[in-house]
Amino acid sequence: MAGSIEARLAEMGVTLPEAPAPAANYVPFVRVGNIVHVSGQISQGPNGLIKGKLGADLNIADGSEAAKRCVISLLAQVRAACRGDLANLVRAIKLTGFVNSTPDFTDQPKVINGASDFLVAVLGEAGRHARSAVSAASLPFGVAVEIEGIFEVR
Repeated sequence: MAGSIEARLAEMGVTLPEAPAPAANYVPFVRVGNIVHVSGQISQGPNGLIKGKLGADLNIADGSEAAKRCVISLLAQVRAACRGDLANLVRAIKLTGFVNSTPDFTDQPKVINGASDFLVAVLGEAGRHARSAVSAASLPFGVAVEIEGIFEVR
């Protein structure tokens, strides 16, 4: 599946960035055996941070794109955990998505679908995962979405 991961990303017009450095006193990922726990990745695209609050500044489509961008960073961290070789990625296990949203916004799952749908598009069945999608009153730097993930690797 490895070469196919890189090929599928290329077909989708996605280039993984270098794995983002942590913003504080933590590591970007921890590998325990064949499991990689990736720290929360915030929504950022080619033009910088994707900021805003769902239900006020951003709509579901905007949030979904922000969630997809988080997964792109998650995959970059997994690639780093696998010493640069995505061929060692076996499957996605779990995502926990945090959505910067107003108190009355209740479509957090629709926002995090942007991440889930992207993982399945890239990894196929290996991209199907357990998941949580929760509201947050605010997120670091005012970003729209933050997602952490757990992956199985070789």
